Amino acid sequence: MLLKNKKVGIIGGGPVGLTTAILLQQKGVEVTVYEWDENAQARISGGTLDIHNNIGQLALKKAGLLETFYQYARPTGERSVDIQTNILEEKTVEEETKYDRPEIDRNDLRKMLLKNLNENTVVWNSQLISLEKKNNQYHLRFANGKTALADLVIIANGGKSNARKYVTDIVPQYTGTFVIQGEVFEPEINCPSFKKLCGEENTIVLAERKLLFCQVKSKGALNYYLSFQADESWMEKENIDFSDKQKVLDYLDKLFVNWHRTFKELFQATDNFSGLPMRRMFVTKPWESKSDITLVGDAAHVMPPFAGIGVNIGLLDALHLAANLTEGDFPDTLSAIKDYEQKMFAYAGEAQEQTQIAEESIHSEEAQQMKREWEGK
Repeated sequence: MLLKNKKVGIIGGGPVGLTTAILLQQKGVEVTVYEWDENAQARISGGTLDIHNNIGQLALKKAGLLETFYQYARPTGERSVDIQTNILEEKTVEEETKYDRPEIDRNDLRKMLLKNLNENTVVWNSQLISLEKKNNQYHLRFANGKTALADLVIIANGGKSNARKYVTDIVPQYTGTFVIQGEVFEPEINCPSFKKLCGEENTIVLAERKLLFCQVKSKGALNYYLSFQADESWMEKENIDFSDKQKVLDYLDKLFVNWHRTFKELFQATDNFSGLPMRRMFVTKPWESKSDITLVGDAAHVMPPFAGIGVNIGLLDALHLAANLTEGDFPDTLSAIKDYEQKMFAYAGEAQEQTQIAEESIHSEEAQQMKREWEGK
């Protein structure tokens, strides 16, 4: 086996990093995951993830986790409404397709993956600050002062990766779309009108070249995204500080002035706001493969969420990379990594194109007008 007697260090304990670790560990590889969260109980912000049966679920199936995943995941319907809260369209869950794209909370997915790793595989509170190759090994240094060694490094620490530079000089570019994320922990109490509107479904409003997308998490909390087009310096111009709730609310009052008061109720009930500039890392220009370091997940091909496939593509990375390193007929790790990266450039590039088309359509007045006309028929 290519990784016999080799130590693999995975930087990042998100879904992709942990799934890669499981697939390698199941083949007897010595793996350590370095994650900057303080511990396994750290709350992960963000909405639920829909794992597709023909993409992300393939990696979970390979790891023998598909049935366990179905226990955690929730088949979820979708509701489209207009800015006056009229329901335009509803897609209910059908028995035969309920596990095609079920939703799972990020913390539940982490919990499931951690249960299937050997004890102490993940080293918490380990934010990588540098890595250096000496004598055919990587020396890893962390913000907590600790160090570690690895023969092969897999970088899986997300779209803002500080370690991507050790593989490629390609950097993510701002797409022109900004997302404000909001969380409401007790919607039944604090925004009952909106909770009644959304029920237990994913709720979408597409109007005025803006998008509201709201998800219900497993314990009832709401996570929503407001996306709109803006230049990269808009926050400075508007003097927005996402830790100052009133400033955010004042801005949303202007941005959504024509929207029903039910949406304003949602904004007022928000416990946490955060700002997310959308970035895309184009993978049209392959980098030079290396024998002992590579990228997976958002570190390799971060993309906005508008096509809903980012995490799925990352899980596909885990599947192909682990298979190449443990099962593939390759003479050395360089060949295995190069083959994985070539595959990844192809399918991630296609996903990038789908995402770009979706992003442009969502924020296009022409596309939104066509949608309104279709729904009015």
